[in-house]
Amino acid sequence: MASTEMDIDTPQDDPTNGTTTTETRTSTGAVAVRSIEGWIILVTNVHEEASEEDLQELFGDYGEIKNLHMNLDRRTGYVKGYVLVEYPTQREAKAAIEGANQTKLLDQTISVDFAFVRPPPKKGEGQGGRGAGKGGGGGRGGARARSRSPDEDGVKDE
Repeated sequence: MASTEMDIDTPQDDPTNGTTTTETRTSTGAVAVRSIEGWIILVTNVHEEASEEDLQELFGDYGEIKNLHMNLDRRTGYVKGYVLVEYPTQREAKAAIEGANQTKLLDQTISVDFAFVRPPPKKGEGQGGRGAGKGGGGGRGGARARSRSPDEDGVKDE
């Protein structure tokens, strides 16, 4: 039976401001987010003739691969061009991204980054989540209009 214990990542020190944080940033500045199972990285520009063994060999060097998912084209049977690789810890996933990003796999340069991210807040949005400082209502000028149920005779009141 499979282990039901979840791997927990240890906080990392941020040398820029002396704090400890678990937020890992992607190449575009978004915050990487853990999936339910583990840390999933997205590998793009994968050669159509790449095999699972090629990918296991390349990404196995960075840690234990928990899952490797290759989508195949139904018509041709070749790889669609991207692969999802799952690692149990953030440290392994980050090592794979830093080590394999912009490397060659079967004469094609692959790109590697976290698959699940939380985008950075937009300019002008402060802390506080959805609708903070906007009075609520979803930006439509108040509460949402709802349809009315018909009366007992089956005709709506107008």
